[in-house]
Amino acid sequence: MRGCGARLVWLLVLGLAWRGPVLGGEGKDGEVEAEEEDEMLSDELGEEDGVLVLHEHNFARALSEHRLLLVEFYAPWCGHCQQLAPAYTQAAAALRNESSLARLGKVDATAQTALAKEFGITSYPTLKLFRGGNRTHPIDYTGRMDMKGIVHWMQRRAGPSATLLQDTDTASAFISSQDLVVVGFFKDLGGEAAQVFYEVAMEMVDVPFGVAEATELFQAYGLLADTVCLFKKFDEGRTDFPVDPAQGLDAAELTQLLRAHSLELVMEFTRETSDQIFSAKIPHHMLLFLNKSSSAQLALRDGFRAAAGAFRGEVLFVVVDVAGDGADVLTFFGMTPADAPTLRIVKMKNNRKYRMEQDSFSDTAISTFIRAVLDGKVKPHLLSAEPPEDWDTRAVKVLVGQTFEQVAFDETKNVFVKFYAPWCSHCQAMAAAWEELGERYKDHEDIVIAELDATANEMENITITGFPTLHYFPAGPGRKMVEFKGSRDVETFSKFLENGGMLPEEPPAVPKTPKNGTGSKEQSASRDEL
Repeated sequence: MRGCGARLVWLLVLGLAWRGPVLGGEGKDGEVEAEEEDEMLSDELGEEDGVLVLHEHNFARALSEHRLLLVEFYAPWCGHCQQLAPAYTQAAAALRNESSLARLGKVDATAQTALAKEFGITSYPTLKLFRGGNRTHPIDYTGRMDMKGIVHWMQRRAGPSATLLQDTDTASAFISSQDLVVVGFFKDLGGEAAQVFYEVAMEMVDVPFGVAEATELFQAYGLLADTVCLFKKFDEGRTDFPVDPAQGLDAAELTQLLRAHSLELVMEFTRETSDQIFSAKIPHHMLLFLNKSSSAQLALRDGFRAAAGAFRGEVLFVVVDVAGDGADVLTFFGMTPADAPTLRIVKMKNNRKYRMEQDSFSDTAISTFIRAVLDGKVKPHLLSAEPPEDWDTRAVKVLVGQTFEQVAFDETKNVFVKFYAPWCSHCQAMAAAWEELGERYKDHEDIVIAELDATANEMENITITGFPTLHYFPAGPGRKMVEFKGSRDVETFSKFLENGGMLPEEPPAVPKTPKNGTGSKEQSASRDEL
C-alpha cells in the first residue's frame, strides 16, 4: 500500500497514491526559476547523502559514467517525495556498500524543467532507470517504494535475474533456501520461452528465481518438457506450469499465475501480509470476519478453506480477525466487531461489496454464494450513513447513500455534488470555497450544492476513484452526469453553474515570456487518488 500512512483498509478507497501532481516551476513573471541558476551549473557530479544530484548540464555525464542509473524526478514541496527520501537515501547507501554497479540519482523537476519535459514527467515522484547510457528509452520503476524494494529491484537488473542451477545438489540447496522459489526448466536457455522467464524474474524481485537446462535436473524433478515450477513450503508444496510448445510463455500471464499461487490458499490479513494480498491482483477477495479469541468462530475456517481450492486465482480467501489487525478495516465495510462472524466478497476493480445473508458457513454454502456473485446474480451491498436531521436545510446539502438518488436525479434541479474523504487534504483545502458556493446559491430554487462522504456511502452506478471528485447532475430526464475538471475556486464554480454545467471558453492568455515549465501550483490542483 502506498501513501497516507498505508492505511489498513480494503484498500483502494482509503489508500492515497504515492504519486502527487506535477506542480510548480514558475517564477513571479512566468519565467522558469531555474533559468538564473543554469549559467552557474557545470557537468560535475555532486552528491547529497550518496545520491547523485543531477541537472541539465551533468545528466549526460552521469549516464556515461554509470551504466545502471535510477533517477528520481521530484518536487521539493511534494509530500510523497519527502516520504520517499529516507528510503531512497538508504537504498543508495546499501547499493554502494555492496559495490554494486547500480547508482541512484535525483532531479528537481520543478527547477530542471527541460529534463522533466524530455522524460514526460507527469507526477511526483517518478523513478526511471537508465541502462548503458541510453537516454531515449528509460525503464519505468515498478518496484515497491521502500528501501528493500528499491535495492532488490536494482539488484535484479545489475546481475542475472535468475540463478543457474547446474546439478541436483545446487538445485536442492536453492529450492530449500527459501519458503518460496521459482525454477524454470528449459531445454534451451537461449530460447524465447527462457527469455520471457528472465523478464518475469526481473520484475518479481521478492521471489528467488532459478533456471535449469541439465538433463539430470529434468529427470530428478520428473519433467519431460519445458516447465516453470513454483516450490513452496506450504499448501501443496509444488505447482507446475508447463510451457505450451505452440504458444510459448506470456510474461503477464505467467506473472499472474505465480502471484496467485505464491499466496497461501487462505491468507490472514495482517500488516505484514497486506502487501502480498493486494499485489497478487486477484479480482475478487472473499473475506471471513471472525474473532480469533472465540473457538467456535475459529472452527468456521474449516469450511472456508474447503471452498477455497476451486476458486484459486479468481477469488482470494482471506481471514480477518476483528479483534486484531482486521479492526482497522471494519469501517470500510460499515461493520463493528459484534458483526462477526460474517462473510463478504469484494470486487477489486470497483470496490463493490457483497454480503452473504445465510447463516451457514459450510463449504457448499460459501461456494454457492461465490458462484452467484461471479455470475452477476447478487446485488452489491451498499453502505449508507444515516442522514443528519438538518441535511436538507443547510446551504450545502449533506447527502448519504440512501438519499443520493432522490436528490441527484431530481429532474427539477441542477445538483452539484462534492464527493470527499474526511482525511483528504485536498478536500479540506477546498472546504471553505464549497461552503461559500452553497451560501451563494442557497436561495436558487433550481440549483442544489451538496456533498457526500464517499468513504461511508456508496452508490450503485457511480464509482469514485479519487478525492475530491465533483459531479454535476443537470435537471431533466436521462440521469446525466458531468464531471467538473476546472480550478477549485468559487468564481470558477459559479461560471460552471451559470453556464449550464460547462466552463465557458476563455481567450488564451499571452505570456510575457515563453513558458517551458509544468505549470504553477495554483493551476495544477490535485486530488487524492485511490
